[in-house]
Amino acid sequence: MNSTQEIKGIKPIKAMSQRNMSTQQNNNLKEVTKFFGSQGITIAFVLMLAVFGNLSNTFLTRQNIITVLLQVAVTGVIACGVTLVVIGGNFDLSVGSMLSLTTILAIDMHNKLGPVKAIIVVLIMGMAIGAINGLLIGYVRLNSLIVTLAMQYILSAYTLIYTKGTYYSIEDSTTFFAQIAKKQVLGVPIMILLLLGVAVITGIVLTKTLYGRYIFSVGDNAKASQYAGINHRFISFSTFVLTGFLVGLAGIMLASRLMSTQSASGSGIEVDVLAAIVLGGTSLLGGKGSIYKTIIGILILGFLKSGLIMLGSPYYIQWIASGIIIVCAILLDNFTARGGTRR
Repeated sequence: MNSTQEIKGIKPIKAMSQRNMSTQQNNNLKEVTKFFGSQGITIAFVLMLAVFGNLSNTFLTRQNIITVLLQVAVTGVIACGVTLVVIGGNFDLSVGSMLSLTTILAIDMHNKLGPVKAIIVVLIMGMAIGAINGLLIGYVRLNSLIVTLAMQYILSAYTLIYTKGTYYSIEDSTTFFAQIAKKQVLGVPIMILLLLGVAVITGIVLTKTLYGRYIFSVGDNAKASQYAGINHRFISFSTFVLTGFLVGLAGIMLASRLMSTQSASGSGIEVDVLAAIVLGGTSLLGGKGSIYKTIIGILILGFLKSGLIMLGSPYYIQWIASGIIIVCAILLDNFTARGGTRR
């Protein structure tokens, strides 16, 4: 009897032990999934640098790193603004045409009014275009995809009318405006410092301020935010104005770097911007995102193109590789989202 009772008592203990082990394994799997969901983009970036660094001796040299950072500086500044828009639950497809216009305007106003007034005019123009988008989307409640797509066409047409298809060049290359892309501070180009400054400021605004929390809240659930007393219309409006300001800044940077340009200088940049944002894990549905990861996304695309060029790959291979990476990023985002909501 005693031996039988002991055997019967052991079975429940073993079953409980197996359930505890299974629960622990599930918890460990969730922790690993959570880690890769939050830091996977950084790990992928480091691995990519290591792979291309082994394949090319010049890939990780200071000169190439500076070159890539200069190439992505303009796109990165714009991406910081568009990240705010997307987290707020909207899209902005007009940034490419807006960049073309502000770059042309920066050079033209520099020649006519001087560098200081040119900078002021360009920044105001960028904010004005952003305000129009914001009014139509935030207050009139039109679809952001349609509004900004229409604005893209309007700005492209206006830029062609403004330039009449001609090139614009900076006439006086000795002004500080013309030196923005050439000068360095402590060995670091000003363009890179501007990107770093914009990323830090927008990152702090997004994560450390009440306004930033409102952006997340509106993007996650606009109606619930309204019931909570948040002016969701103004939040949407303001993100487009901030994006317009940053596109104006990017136009100044691009004008200083190119010194001459034509009407399509920013064409297609909205694709790279959205690609970096998606790659960085910002949800296209709104309410989720990070400036830091957007910058990592920009760097991945920039260094990927640089690495493929150094390996002698055709240009179309860069497009294919970028497309595959974006699709993988979306799949990873969907996977981690399902894992996070599973009970």
